[in-house]
Amino acid sequence: MVAPPDNDVLWARALRHSFQGSPALLGVSLGVREGEILGLLGPRGSGKTTLLRCLAGQLLPDQGEVWFNSAPVHTLPLAARERLRRDRFGWIGGTPQLLPELTARENAALPLLLCGIPHRTAKTTAQEWLDRLDVGSVARKRPAELLQAQRQRVAIARALVTLPEVVFADEPTAPLHRADRAQVLRMLTSAARSHGITVVLATIDPEVAAAADRVITLVDGRPAAAMPAQDREGAASCSASV
Repeated sequence: MVAPPDNDVLWARALRHSFQGSPALLGVSLGVREGEILGLLGPRGSGKTTLLRCLAGQLLPDQGEVWFNSAPVHTLPLAARERLRRDRFGWIGGTPQLLPELTARENAALPLLLCGIPHRTAKTTAQEWLDRLDVGSVARKRPAELLQAQRQRVAIARALVTLPEVVFADEPTAPLHRADRAQVLRMLTSAARSHGITVVLATIDPEVAAAADRVITLVDGRPAAAMPAQDREGAASCSASV
């Protein structure tokens, strides 16, 4: 194994992964700098979610390497990868997946509580993040009482509350209307930049990807720029025919 560059907080080399024989990643390599917002743009089925899950240690690639802060993630045992995700990473999906029995503030505080932070401190910190994301007024409400955009902001607060080094965002604005989408995206990127948090943002929407510092386009499991010319032409033809 060759260690990644020192200025890359995340680094992946030659990632390959298949699901039941169907290829999802075909040799993806990339580096993500500290504090960078990296966009992964591509149609559904292009491998974005699989790549995010490999980078976050949720999924072990069939082949290739994933490094975080110059330490290999792909060789860690399951328990160590779970600690890494709990202590150093945050995750935002297209569906908030809040616990229905908890209030918005309790949902946002949950990662801190799992790390052993005292209850009062965790709730205070969670409230501060809800306030920053303009949902402080609904802190005592449960998810069923919230609008979709409010639930998504609570999910963002939950992902940021521990000040993780990296946040993985998989279509975080997909379920939202256009106005809500722009506002939620602006809040996420502003909060990340103000705290030096690295973000890897996967989306099918070029407008969402435009919020990133740099964008990698995935097509059929590989970066588009790395595709052979005939493969790019074939992908374009398939896209045009859909």
